This record gives sequence, C-alpha cells and structure tokens, in this order.
Amino acid sequence: MTTTTFAVRGDHITLDALLKVCGLVPSGGAAKVAIAAGEVEVDGSVETRKTRKLRPGAEVRYASECIRIVAGGDAATPG
Repeated sequence: MTTTTFAVRGDHITLDALLKVCGLVPSGGAAKVAIAAGEVEVDGSVETRKTRKLRPGAEVRYASECIRIVAGGDAATPG
C-alpha cells in the first residue's frame, strides 16, 4: 500500500474532491461511484457520503492507496 500526505488548504476538503485531485479516479463522477459502492474508507470505516468533509488527521484508503490529510504547509500536495 502506498501512503501519501495531502496538505489541505482551508479547513477541509470533500472526499470526492480528494480522490479526484490526488489522481486516484479520472473524474468527479468516478469518485462518486467508487464512494457509493463502498470502496472508500475514512479512518478505518467504509464511507458512502461523497461530500464527507475531511480535516487534518483524517486517513483515506482507496484501492492500494492511503492518503493522510495534514494542515496546509505541513506537506506538499500531490501533482
């Protein structure tokens, strides 16, 4: 499993936006489908709310990827 950190700007990012901006899905629609199908975990539990707000300290798992959310300035955003 690959682990990446993501520095969130502001106080949160939504789950569907995170999957898209990290390049784990090709589009926002694909993110919503993956979330609705129960393929995404947040902090160890399956999450089906596509607009779940993720704040620093949250950990998201999808496929073979793990993304740790950190406060902006603590790590570079992917891309």
